Amino acid sequence: MTRLLVTVPQAADLLAISRSKLYELINSGAVVSVRIDGSRRVPVSALNDYIDRLTEQERAA
Repeated sequence: MTRLLVTVPQAADLLAISRSKLYELINSGAVVSVRIDGSRRVPVSALNDYIDRLTEQERAA
């Protein structure tokens, strides 16, 4: 079964960025996250959406 949510460190690793950079993206609203009983999780779909937006911006430039 594929995971729907990943931890912040896992998400940062998947994006090949630092954990602090991912927190910046979360705080700015660029990447969506959820809290479950005090634990921050990032939907894998939010990572895909973020990558899609970056790709579209690159194509438009």
